[in-house]
This record gives sequence, structure tokens and C-alpha cells, in this order.
Amino acid sequence: MQLRVFTVDEANSLLPVLEEVFRTIEFRKSKIQEQGQKLEVLGLLWGDQLSDPSSPDYEQYMIHKRAIANDVSEIEGLIQEEIVRRGIRFPAGGIENGLIDFPTTYQGRWVYLCWRAGEPELLYWHEPDAGFRGRQEISEIEKREMGRESAESIGDDTDLDI
Repeated sequence: MQLRVFTVDEANSLLPVLEEVFRTIEFRKSKIQEQGQKLEVLGLLWGDQLSDPSSPDYEQYMIHKRAIANDVSEIEGLIQEEIVRRGIRFPAGGIENGLIDFPTTYQGRWVYLCWRAGEPELLYWHEPDAGFRGRQEISEIEKREMGRESAESIGDDTDLDI
């Protein structure tokens, strides 16, 4: 699969959509936590018997389990449709910390434009092996140059884990 190369402006144009995605993910995560707490209470009351269909609270148990599965599926769908499908990297810790990486090219190599939910625009980039801690501010020169080289001209993208 050919990687998409983002310019800073192209990536910035997607930030409102991504902010909404992260708000929805946070909402779904809070619902999962609520349902999990309800399951914990039922588990304390019934122990291993809770998952037995003859348990008096089995129906409630199943309602909470289905609600969690639905919310997890919703989060997975959002990530697939709104992030992965667009060619955006969702790094380890991305869901917990609201992190997104946009693959781009700079001076003959692949790098990532790095954004964290809540930041007003793309302000940072990092090398593929540097991660969040290796973020560097995007200078005006870098902003103009990043993403101007095609994926074909850069070639090897094995350092990227999209």
C-alpha cells in the first residue's frame, strides 16, 4: 500500500474532524468504564455464578456486556474509518493520550507530523524512531518543505509503522 504524504496544511485541515473523533472516543471510554463498574458490582454479588444463565442478574450482566462490546466496536470503527483509512498513524498510547502522527517527507526521508488532541494546530514533528519525546517544533522553513516530496521519490517506508 502506498503511504499518503501529508503537508502541514493538509494535516491541519483534518484537525477539526480528529478533535471530534477524540471527543467521541472519550465519551465511549467513559461509558465502557461505567458499564465495567456495574459489572464489578454484579460480580461481587454473584461471583462466578453471574455468567450462568440461571443467575437472577444474568440479564443485567448480558446488557452490560453487550453495551461494552458495542462501545468498543464503535471506537474501533471510528479509528479505522477516520484515522487509519485516511493514512494517518495511530501510535501506541494514541487512544490514551490523544496522539496522531501524519506521515510526511522531509529532506529525502520519511518523518511524522505529530499532533496531540487539544493542540490548536500541528506544531511538532519527529523522526520515525523518536516518538513523542523526540518532538521538535516545526519551523516556517520546515512547514513549507514538509510533504513536498512524493512517496515514490523517497522510497523505502519500512521504518514507518502505519
